[in-house]
Amino acid sequence: MDKLLIVDGSNLLFQMFFGMPARIANGEGKAIQGTLGFVGALLKIIRKVEPTHILAIFDGQHENSRCEIDADYKANRMDYSMVNETENPFSQLPDVYKALDYMGINYIETTDCEADDLIASYALWFCDSANIVICSFDSDFFQLISEHISVLRYRGEKTTVCSSDYIIEKYDIYPNQYAYFKALVGDTADNIKGAENIGIKTAASLLRTFGTLENIIRNAQAIEKPSVKKSIIENTDRIRRNYELIRLEKNQLLQYDKCDLEFIDVRKTTTEVLKGIGIK
Repeated sequence: MDKLLIVDGSNLLFQMFFGMPARIANGEGKAIQGTLGFVGALLKIIRKVEPTHILAIFDGQHENSRCEIDADYKANRMDYSMVNETENPFSQLPDVYKALDYMGINYIETTDCEADDLIASYALWFCDSANIVICSFDSDFFQLISEHISVLRYRGEKTTVCSSDYIIEKYDIYPNQYAYFKALVGDTADNIKGAENIGIKTAASLLRTFGTLENIIRNAQAIEKPSVKKSIIENTDRIRRNYELIRLEKNQLLQYDKCDLEFIDVRKTTTEVLKGIGIK
């Protein structure tokens, strides 16, 4: 069976840019640490996954439709348009794109949705004909995990490939309950506030008992702990709104068919790639 590696490009770039111990410049004084880290990590990920197909997806600069659901959504994120080049990972994005072109890897920069939505759509459209590996530290992708979809969290030698067993062991819920789980507990990374008095253990217990978010809401009066019952009743609108923000679906048009994403691994090194695009 084919194996499609979908790279959350912005996520990996940020991880590498801020994970480097210091600014790294080439012989001309140009900052390259983000590009260097991205290419090096991607090559290691490719060696580990051994994909037959690859696609990288990046967030573009555009209005976020989720802010229409909740104006506070991602309001805690830095506006990088106001950040100088030396501290701005986006400043190295053109070189990252050149590197992907050099390696023969297709990529997309979103224009009207979040990268998460497009990644989810590719994963869900193609999971019947390929095993999908999503490379990202964004835990929202846990909701997509299934027999043919896994999530790779790159940490060098400590890289983890998250399957259904990982979610069950870590959270005591099933992957298809993860969006419900996050709707209850919230997500500080995206500035999503959860329901009061509902932590990870309580949320997992509720989902084990009632199965779905709507079942929890409909059966709130049957919840034994008074503080949890009160929270579900008083936060019903918030919980439902959170779920709308968090859930990922197969709802985006695809620019590429799977055959367009075939990858031939010619075993290039990071130095060869950077030299090939003229920045080493």
